[in-house]
Amino acid sequence: MSKSSEINMTEKRSAESLWSAADVWIKKPHVVNKRLCGVTVTDYRDVDSAGLKQVLSGLLGTNIEMTDICVFLHADVVDEEHETAGHWCVGVRTIIPKVNKTGDCLFKEVIVKDIVGNAVTFIPFEVNGAGQVTLKSSNVYKIQLQLKPDEWKLCLHVLRPEHWYNDGVAYPKLSWLHSELLPKLSRWALESKASEFKSTLSLIPVEKYSILYQQLKEKYKALVKVWPEVTDPEKFVFEDVAIATYLLVLWGEERAENGTTTKQSFVDLGCGNGLLVHILNNEGHPGKGTDIRKRKIWDMYGPGTHLECLPVLLHFQPMMKCGGCSHLFQENAITPSNGFLFPTTDWLIGNHSDELTPWIPVIAARSSYSCRYFVLPCCFFDFCGKYQRRQCKKSQYKEYIDFITDVSTVCGFHTEEDCLRIPSTKRVCIIGKGRTYSEAEEAMVEERRYDYIRGREALFTSSGVSKNVNQCGHDGPHSDNGQDVSTPANDWVNGFQPREKTEAVRNCSALPRDFVDAVVLRVAEALLSLTEKNLESSGCGDAWNTGGSLLISEVVNLLDQSTLQALKKECGGLQTLLKNSHQVFRVKGGRVFIRDWRTHTPAQSSRVTSKRKPLPSGALKTRLCWFHTHHPHGCPLSSEDCDFAHGETDLRPSTKPQR
Repeated sequence: MSKSSEINMTEKRSAESLWSAADVWIKKPHVVNKRLCGVTVTDYRDVDSAGLKQVLSGLLGTNIEMTDICVFLHADVVDEEHETAGHWCVGVRTIIPKVNKTGDCLFKEVIVKDIVGNAVTFIPFEVNGAGQVTLKSSNVYKIQLQLKPDEWKLCLHVLRPEHWYNDGVAYPKLSWLHSELLPKLSRWALESKASEFKSTLSLIPVEKYSILYQQLKEKYKALVKVWPEVTDPEKFVFEDVAIATYLLVLWGEERAENGTTTKQSFVDLGCGNGLLVHILNNEGHPGKGTDIRKRKIWDMYGPGTHLECLPVLLHFQPMMKCGGCSHLFQENAITPSNGFLFPTTDWLIGNHSDELTPWIPVIAARSSYSCRYFVLPCCFFDFCGKYQRRQCKKSQYKEYIDFITDVSTVCGFHTEEDCLRIPSTKRVCIIGKGRTYSEAEEAMVEERRYDYIRGREALFTSSGVSKNVNQCGHDGPHSDNGQDVSTPANDWVNGFQPREKTEAVRNCSALPRDFVDAVVLRVAEALLSLTEKNLESSGCGDAWNTGGSLLISEVVNLLDQSTLQALKKECGGLQTLLKNSHQVFRVKGGRVFIRDWRTHTPAQSSRVTSKRKPLPSGALKTRLCWFHTHHPHGCPLSSEDCDFAHGETDLRPSTKPQR
């Protein structure tokens, strides 16, 4: 046996920290090895030293020579008592690559935990389509925590390092185990912190998910190139592909459990760009998506994708001339009420559904006894306003997930939680499948739902949180005599406010130009003053002042409270404004710098133009050069080289409207 490498533990922890770290690598190797989709792990069995070889032979086959492996397992055993009556745990994991290039061949590993010796050994083997087992003895390795009075070490041992085989996927390079895995294990052992949430994809077969995801990714990847929305195409396309994959596998398992082949119907409430609906429709599931407003990409999907902006009846008046009726419709948001139930739908979907998120379990429960739901919460909303945090021992996200789970339980669902594999920090989904009560008890459970919702509404009243109001600024609809008028908005709760049809622009681009100019000038003057004295003392009169740098938190101190309050209402606040002022500033690593256009190298230009279309010549010189106007040394570039106008005579008319 060769001791390939070791790493000193900076802090001493209990031996349990090893098992905590090892379990991450055993159960979630994809968090380190990005070429893996995941693993499936069998239950462990406890054995003593006498039965260890027999168990291994049963897993690998009696015809495989086990002598070297048994010696490797006992190599560091110095306690004779452990040798004869050691405590071992043996299990098997199946490794699932993201892309399977080997057909029916399965990559597996026998995992042997030496509880007394604080070591875990990985014995890889392959199983072909005929069930034949091939031991990969060249890649047997052990991770061990060595406990000494003066130091603790995490060690990596390899049975035959000179014969190590790698394919970059199931068998990573030995150098990768040294440089990547061992430091990760050391860090995990020191952190030794249990996650607040379940493991990723814990409710569905990972193998089926991996295969289907690769198929759908290949099928829909072309959308990235033609994405007409302003959002990041790669993030949104592949995130929705992952969510669709999860639902398709989940629904496939449900059909298998129920012994049916009929594909489930669905309604996606607040469907946004509609891509999730498009994929589910394309894969054979009847359903539709609804939203407050149409997106550009909707027209690209074709007639097979069912998307709609729900019309809401605003006015009804008899028509005397034709004897008919005239209806005035407008696009509007879904409002929780008896008018928005889906009695013939199998599943309701809420994918980042914002203010509808807590209502979706309620709508599903009231739609029909058989209706189920899937929600992926993002923004935190209660039934009639922003969710108010009430616990400090949990993260805000965990507290909100628990709130939605509580809503689901009150509504009578068997509620489950899972983590999706998507490029988002908020990836915990909640699923309501089946009911905890009989259909005959519906009235009793409905009374419980009603009381719960009213109780949440009362919390808003008692806490002094103002309820939302409509666009006209009134508390709600009233008749001329002051009596309440029953509307869909207050059928279920008072104070619910759907999102506006037109989204407010909150990226600092709609702020008044005078306001932005004042902030830019204040920050720039502060940066230039940091190096002004150095230039004076150096005697270099022709030197151009590049300014110093400040942390964003330091820039905050330069601005008055009214300015900060205005910026607080914008997404990203001050940092967004500084980044938008690309001509003047460079923001990197949380620090702000004066941009020096002399150092705008070709390499930087290529990175910018690879993501953005080059500016047409007519778009140049449409704004005044800030440096020419405000910098004490003027612009570092000549008028010919600068994209901005050096004075009014150099200015071209802009085709963009003034803010």
